Amino acid sequence: MNITEITRRNIQDYLIINKINWSGRLDEPDFVTRLYDTKSIKSFDNRYPNFSGDIRQHRINNYDWDDYWIFTDERINLNRCSDEEYLRFLCEMLHPVVRSDIEETHKLLNIINNELKKDGYELYSKDTISGCSIYDARKKSSSIILSKKDILIQKLSTEYIKQQITVMENSIETSPHIAIGLSKELIETVLKCILKESGQQINEDLNIPQLLKEVTKLLNLVPKDIPEEKKGADKIRQILGSLGSIVSGVAELRNDYGSGHGKDQYFKGLQARHAKLAVGSASTLAVFLLETWEMMKRKGSV
Repeated sequence: MNITEITRRNIQDYLIINKINWSGRLDEPDFVTRLYDTKSIKSFDNRYPNFSGDIRQHRINNYDWDDYWIFTDERINLNRCSDEEYLRFLCEMLHPVVRSDIEETHKLLNIINNELKKDGYELYSKDTISGCSIYDARKKSSSIILSKKDILIQKLSTEYIKQQITVMENSIETSPHIAIGLSKELIETVLKCILKESGQQINEDLNIPQLLKEVTKLLNLVPKDIPEEKKGADKIRQILGSLGSIVSGVAELRNDYGSGHGKDQYFKGLQARHAKLAVGSASTLAVFLLETWEMMKRKGSV
């Protein structure tokens, strides 16, 4: 239980205080059967063969259970069940079949995520159906992409880029190989974007290190061009000299472990921490290059 009982009870209290129906527009038996095999769970009422009979009797026929009974029923045990089970319950509460009011869903999502973030988790839109989000849960990523995302989307304002950055961000924990592959594509996109805006003809045969070489020349980021009298010249040269290492490293990671190339049946991918390193390095470099390019344009240096 990484998600503490305190967090779980805070979410429960919010639902109770605001009189939010956890089963949405579904009957409670229908909602519960979407998550649990109620016919295989024992009954606490000897008149019925299983849990399904209990729910229908006490919530449909007699209505003598408390409205928020599901949080205290020891067979479900939401306050002490595994994180996976608990998160699955929260995601189901937000499912468009369960909750049709998009505004209510977003408000509830924000409340839930505000509590879950204290324990390092969040719900996110994994897919859509009929224009509505289907939610899944993940560990909240500490990757630098989260802080750089808005800058990148603003400067690379196309729908394709927005989608790629979102997929890269969402894949860090669940599919590291995809995030690693997209981090390489992000660098390549930024390099080509700068060259294209500068009016240069892009040679499609150039690989990423070669593209970087062209861009560093354009942006005056070549280490040997830093004058000796410039404050911290040695450190600046050292950092600029590392740009090529970052690009080469991300490209090689992508070739060996990322998406984009078929792998044999014995392939073992890297872990989320490796994806964070690749994505963090790529996004930091991308923002640095884009901001340098923007500065040059403002100064009329290009």
